[in-house]
Amino acid sequence: MNNPIKKINQTCADYRHMNAKGRRTFWIDGILNNMLYIIMAVFVIYTASVRPAFLTLGSFANLITQVAAYLPMALGIGGCIVLTGTDLSAGRVAGLTAAVSAVLLQEADFANKMFNNFPKVTGWWILLSMLIVVIIGAFVGFVNGFFVAKFSLHPFIVTLSTQLITYGTILWFFGLNGNNGQPISGLSKQYKEVVGGELFRLGNVAVPRYVLYAVIIVALMWFIWNKTSFGKNMFALGSNMDAARVSGVNVFWTTIMVHTLAGLMYGYAGFVEGVRSGSVAASTGLNAECDAIAACVIGGVSFVGGTGSIGGIILGVFVLRIIFVALTMLGVDSSSLYIIKGAIILCACALDMRKYLVKK
Repeated sequence: MNNPIKKINQTCADYRHMNAKGRRTFWIDGILNNMLYIIMAVFVIYTASVRPAFLTLGSFANLITQVAAYLPMALGIGGCIVLTGTDLSAGRVAGLTAAVSAVLLQEADFANKMFNNFPKVTGWWILLSMLIVVIIGAFVGFVNGFFVAKFSLHPFIVTLSTQLITYGTILWFFGLNGNNGQPISGLSKQYKEVVGGELFRLGNVAVPRYVLYAVIIVALMWFIWNKTSFGKNMFALGSNMDAARVSGVNVFWTTIMVHTLAGLMYGYAGFVEGVRSGSVAASTGLNAECDAIAACVIGGVSFVGGTGSIGGIILGVFVLRIIFVALTMLGVDSSSLYIIKGAIILCACALDMRKYLVKK
């Protein structure tokens, strides 16, 4: 005859065992899912103990300056990743638009000025030049989106193609008018002042004006992603294309507009990069998309689609720039940075896929 008391005790013991196992799994999952942030925190503490200058106001000013420069590109690529895609053309588009900006906004009396028939640099000409380069970026993004949406091509293939086309265009552009591939310099003082002029100071370091512009762009992108039907359609499309189509989402135009908006961000990033680097070479923008992709994945924008936030992308850019600033202060050579960057992308994608499989 079965003992009911023994059965109750056994059931309670099994429940306690499962509950304890569940708690252990919860903590393990929490640690693994946030492993990159944990490693970063340990790394920051170590860097601060070895290099106290890492925690100074000047170091923080340098950090937010870098974040403001790299953030627009990450915001653009973030939308492409939400659609389960990516964009390999981003860095080259930024390089092309940086070159166009530099040519349009060279000093009138610069000895090696590429074209002498442009008007003197004034406020309206700077604004028009920025409009030109963001249109160039938006056009490349439109082409990317069109081929992805119209022919159902994978964004990797499409953007790889436009990356090569854009790079060829850059090389052709740098050979115009006897320039023979030389870096474009001699940027006008007005251009430098409007984009990179002092906004305020932190310690002894000046924070440039494009930090303020980055804040405005973040606010606009947050509104687009969260408060417009376009943003809702983008996330719906990234979550489930068939369901989004049945729900009335225009898949064709939503895909095109996401890539066009991304291209617009690359164009603006190139406009800023001209001032930030002081001169523009054919290599400007090389592999910049890798930083943007890594920042997005670190910030929680998932390659499985339909997941991501503006706040997460900002956090991802901050994390990545903190790591690179710290590595520079620790004396790590530039070649090692590529190894570390690749490892970060690989680990971030692996952790992202792990979270997806756990949920599934």
